[in-house]
Amino acid sequence: MINDKLQNRRYTVIIIMIIILAGFIVRLLFLQVIDPKYKDFAESNAFLKKTIYPPRGLIFDRNKQLLAYDKPAYDVTLIMREIQNLDTVELCLALNIDTVYFKKRMVEIKKMRGYSSYTPQQFMTQLSDQEIATFQERLNKFPGFYVQNRTLREYSYSGAAHVLGSIGEVSQKDIEKDDYYGMGDYSGRDGIERSYEKTLRGSKGIEILLRDSKGRIKGKYKDGEQDTEPKAGESITLTLDINLQMLGEELMRGKVGSIVAIEPATGEILAMISNPGYDPSLLVGRQRSKNYTALLSDPVKPLINRATQAQYSPGSSFKTLEALVCQQLGGISEKTLFACNGPSSAPIKCTHHHGSPVGLLNAVEQSCNPYFWNAFRATVEKNGYGQGNDKFRLQYMVWQKAVKSFGLGERFADSDVLEQSRGNIPSENYYNKMYGTSGWRAITIRSLSIGQGEVLVTPLQMANLASVIANSGYYITPHLLKNDTMLAKIHHTEVEPQYFPVVNEAMWRVFEYGTARWHKLKGVEMCGKTGTVDNSHGKPHAFFVGFAPRENPKIAICVVVENAGFGSTYAAPIFSLLAEQYINGTIERIALKEQVVKTTTNSNVQNLME
Repeated sequence: MINDKLQNRRYTVIIIMIIILAGFIVRLLFLQVIDPKYKDFAESNAFLKKTIYPPRGLIFDRNKQLLAYDKPAYDVTLIMREIQNLDTVELCLALNIDTVYFKKRMVEIKKMRGYSSYTPQQFMTQLSDQEIATFQERLNKFPGFYVQNRTLREYSYSGAAHVLGSIGEVSQKDIEKDDYYGMGDYSGRDGIERSYEKTLRGSKGIEILLRDSKGRIKGKYKDGEQDTEPKAGESITLTLDINLQMLGEELMRGKVGSIVAIEPATGEILAMISNPGYDPSLLVGRQRSKNYTALLSDPVKPLINRATQAQYSPGSSFKTLEALVCQQLGGISEKTLFACNGPSSAPIKCTHHHGSPVGLLNAVEQSCNPYFWNAFRATVEKNGYGQGNDKFRLQYMVWQKAVKSFGLGERFADSDVLEQSRGNIPSENYYNKMYGTSGWRAITIRSLSIGQGEVLVTPLQMANLASVIANSGYYITPHLLKNDTMLAKIHHTEVEPQYFPVVNEAMWRVFEYGTARWHKLKGVEMCGKTGTVDNSHGKPHAFFVGFAPRENPKIAICVVVENAGFGSTYAAPIFSLLAEQYINGTIERIALKEQVVKTTTNSNVQNLME
């Protein structure tokens, strides 16, 4: 019995000892493996790991003109536990900051997610050579503070900000999505810088420095055997023509609106102007946050890329597409005639006085509203008429599908242009919700026939429409990276090539005899269509779409000038000057250029520029 009791006690002691030993093992595992604080402490005592940031890739235009490159910059980092006997006043003088900023920043650092007093934390970022010079001279007086080499973007031109985009500090979400990034890192936030971030950013390097028992740097660990070299980001070439881009920005001075120019054969975006714009260097360095806030609060909204994000009714420029779709769906033919009574026409009046009846060629050239209303009605009511007619709604859906095949009503999903609006080509469900399934018919939605009402487009989509007409029925996805593989992204429309020649000729007649004849470029056959778009917030928007030359087109353009008036007066000359620059390589019509540049349609933009 006694032996049994002793035996039981022995087992109990063994169990207790096992539990205690297991506790020690678990605790040791937690300290050395799970809890990073102690790992950081151990490593920071022996090593200092410095990240070496690579330079970003260069950005060139299509003619190898350098657009964006890097210049040296510096961050000031600190390891909190190493800071001893700090002369705060002298530090602040060396960094040109005040003590209030210093105290605020130290509090912010300690509150950061993932903060450790044993690892480097960012104190100040993106300092220039001049800003860091005094601090580096006195660095030995500030134990625990270090200088980290970085780079900043520099720009060769003051334009193309919306195309190039900007660099900004990563968010916590960015860090969670991509382990390449850490707190205080930077990445492309918009534009090309964001689209090709992984190409441009390169790969970081690591330098491991050895400390002595007092924390002093004694040189490289194992003579740098375990260091890794950074790899510079890859350079990229854009489709942009910077000379055309800068001309477009000059022509839009004092105006609100946008320009998009595309090479029809390739889908390459030659220029993308949004005005008002801004100098891309404003969003670089320590002034980025202040300048971004100022741009964000500016009433003329310079941060919006109107070329891809603004949505408008296209007005009469939509009639070119209407002519194509209505032919394809059998509503009209090239020889179809409709009567026009000028301003007395109903239910849609004409804004021009011209002969009657009107054929398709003259209807496009003279921008005859009644013609396109009748063409639209003949098309969507081809298989049935009246409210609640299933065949009518089915035919409307066929019309909608054909229109959307030109790249309208959707984003270009396979494009590298990130910031895009969809526009709107209304669906059957859209009108069913608005009027009920039996409450609408052709006359209800008649505004669509002349590019008004619920139809919305972006300037990028309309420049692409001009490319489709130039190509007689297809387009390559509009894009900004010079890359031949994009040629495989070809999209054919629902309209067969046989219906394009008459629209091509009608657009040529606009320059020969119609509303754009005053702006024809000598020696070059040009095709275009004006648009004067009603606007409930002021003067009409001036639209112009077109391409040149007529044979083997080299450039397709959409110009939008908001609240300006007639498209023939304000948008057509801009189109013509851009075509001249791209086709001839220079501007000879200096007087026309000076007139356009001096023309102001928005005083707020003029004041901003001054």
